Amino acid sequence: MEAQQIKQRFGIIGNAPLLNRALEVAIQVAPTDISVLVTGESGTGKEIIPQVIHQLSSRKHGEYIAVNCGAIPEGTIDSELFGHEKGAFTGASGSRKGYFEVADGGTIFLDEVAELPMQTQVRLLRVLETGEFIRVGSSKPIKTDVRVVAATNENMMQAISSGKFREDLFYRLSTVPISLPPLRKRNDDIHLLFRKFSSDFGDKYRMPSIKLSSEAVTLLNTYTWPGNIRQLKNLVEQISVIETAREIDATMLNRYLPAERDNSPAVIGDSKDSINERELMYKFLFDMKKDLTDLKKLVVDSISQDGTVNLNNDQANLVNRFYNDVNTNVSKAHILPAASSENKENDAFAFPSKTANEHYEAHEEIEESLSLEDREKDLIKKALLKHKGKRKHAASELGISERTLYRKIKEYNLTD
Repeated sequence: MEAQQIKQRFGIIGNAPLLNRALEVAIQVAPTDISVLVTGESGTGKEIIPQVIHQLSSRKHGEYIAVNCGAIPEGTIDSELFGHEKGAFTGASGSRKGYFEVADGGTIFLDEVAELPMQTQVRLLRVLETGEFIRVGSSKPIKTDVRVVAATNENMMQAISSGKFREDLFYRLSTVPISLPPLRKRNDDIHLLFRKFSSDFGDKYRMPSIKLSSEAVTLLNTYTWPGNIRQLKNLVEQISVIETAREIDATMLNRYLPAERDNSPAVIGDSKDSINERELMYKFLFDMKKDLTDLKKLVVDSISQDGTVNLNNDQANLVNRFYNDVNTNVSKAHILPAASSENKENDAFAFPSKTANEHYEAHEEIEESLSLEDREKDLIKKALLKHKGKRKHAASELGISERTLYRKIKEYNLTD
């Protein structure tokens, strides 16, 4: 069956090359039993591809079950997918078949598969590899013949590196990957979709369809559509119901378009972890400022009338400790010669030469490191040392989660 026939059958609008390629792969893989992973941003229509695959396969007369993995509570998802026996948990008044048992001979679509708990991922991997599963509360394996098509809008490589998703399960699910393009990469399709939705809502609400002026079409095509097709559909419905005019100009359309997102590059990683790491840097800067303020006060209080700094052993040790703390996170300190009569009024941080105080020695100046990674690594080392390797207390001191600390220890190959 050709791609154009598939589009008509499933109501797929558009002729973008990336969309056509995704449909071609779906058509080619449908007659097989290979697992497929559909990827794409939220709102790109990923749920259509599993339906195409199922209807073009030999399983089309079997069950087709779509499961939103992110919508099922973690405590019940194993029961939903694999079933349970009577008394397996509180409230299990009888045995129950799971989706994998009901869909025997058919297809299961696992939407938002990256949201599966780790324990469920292990069970799913066993089904994919052996075709067997065990109900919750049972020890008897059950055979099933189910084709699995999964979908996600997450970066799976990032999910794997953060420990959220099993790498072996990812490669087992993505035997054939299919990627759906975002709407902003389908410029020629945007107006086609707008007209289709406009016609649909005109029929639904029994009113004339809305149309766009040429300027509004230009605005429509240049917008980035972060919510993709879902956002466009909602926008058309809003305008159809709210506006009395049936021709929409650019000014009217612009009122319904949210402000553009900031498309500047973002730091890759969990958003919560990124916030915690930023707070960690702020904490470091404030602590360093406090240390320098205390150091300045100590030195200023110790300056004699002739411009030299007279420190006793305790004070000198305290200065050295301040500098060692700062050096650990910034750079090696360069001890300046004593202030001359010409500059001593402007140099509050001038230090005595070796003859003025034997506790100070000349230091070689080393170029300051500006690497955030080096500073972060040093802070983690200090926190672990301070709390004698106890990660819970170290993570609390750093203002990050234990999981993030564990990941950072592995990333930087630190031993605690």
